[in-house]
Amino acid sequence: MEAHAQISLGGVRIFHVSDCYLPRLGGIEVQVADLVRVQRAAGHEVTVATATRGEPLEGVRRIVARMPFDLPVHPRGVGRLTRWIADGRPDVVHVHTGAVSPFAWMGVRAAARAGAPCVVTVHSMWDPLTRLLYRLLRAAYGWQRWGLVATTVSTAAAAPIRAVAGPRVPVRVVSNGLDLSGWAPPPGTPQRREEVHVVAVGRLAPRKQPVRLLKLLQAARARVPAAVPMRATIVGDGPARGQMERFLARHGMAGWVSLPGRYSREQIAKVLESADVFVAPAPRESFGIAALEARAAGVPVVARAQSGVADFVADGVEGLLGRSLGDLARAVARLCADAGLREAIAAHNRATPPSAGSWPAVLEGFESAYERARDQRRSTT
Repeated sequence: MEAHAQISLGGVRIFHVSDCYLPRLGGIEVQVADLVRVQRAAGHEVTVATATRGEPLEGVRRIVARMPFDLPVHPRGVGRLTRWIADGRPDVVHVHTGAVSPFAWMGVRAAARAGAPCVVTVHSMWDPLTRLLYRLLRAAYGWQRWGLVATTVSTAAAAPIRAVAGPRVPVRVVSNGLDLSGWAPPPGTPQRREEVHVVAVGRLAPRKQPVRLLKLLQAARARVPAAVPMRATIVGDGPARGQMERFLARHGMAGWVSLPGRYSREQIAKVLESADVFVAPAPRESFGIAALEARAAGVPVVARAQSGVADFVADGVEGLLGRSLGDLARAVARLCADAGLREAIAAHNRATPPSAGSWPAVLEGFESAYERARDQRRSTT
């Protein structure tokens, strides 16, 4: 009972394990660092173990090896992590994984060896190949019997995990945390603009298929009446930028679609002030932080119905949802052509803060998961 009460009342000793961490900057790295900061501010004792090289940071233990391309993995990671967990005796080990995270899963094995409660947060959407991999690992190691509790960032991301893990592993949805105060739209009613501004934000990487976004915009432009001026801004940078620039030039789109590069948070907020529509076209978007920021800024969002964005965007309320690229092109065209619909959704978004992403809700969700992990560990011993 004492341990259960400790989890409920605060002052929890939490041992985070993540392949990647600061100084690397990516979705998982930033999200874990923010969670660590907020948990410490709430009075918890937090330690991080990572395989990422970097300068010493308070409460961060780095276990690094000379690996090709500085891959965040260590050949003796399980043994080292097991000793750290056994010596530190944390109340819970909280492991963070992407699609394939070898060091993080070493943390899961180490927690099982040390007999520590373990919560595994999956930050990505499992595709068919990833699901096959974890089925093979389940058959080889029986990880579904280790007393784990899984969390993931959206309802869409939870479904494939439940299908693989089975009934012995509870899977809970705890959204990413985000300070939405800086994204709130300026007070007052925005002035109607003659030109419709479509915005997208994301890394221009081949796996994100950014050229498909350009094809979406091209198809939407063809559906919008010529009398409606339309422009688009795609914020971000990455290896696919050259391919996108060639597509724009080849199809005569460079005059109305701009690629300004990577922007700071403040610059993105400024772009969203002038945005009329935000597009998040990725079908396997596990959460959609950029889309949530746009939603918080009052911008109607167009996204995939099968993505994590659907957790905070309802079709016809905060934006429009579709299941295919053609659906999204039609949705963008509809919002561009129908000023009344566009302004009604924007007015709703401006007046109603999103429920997802608040840090108090995130902390409460993880506290509940930690309690369940204690119960799970107790039932397996």
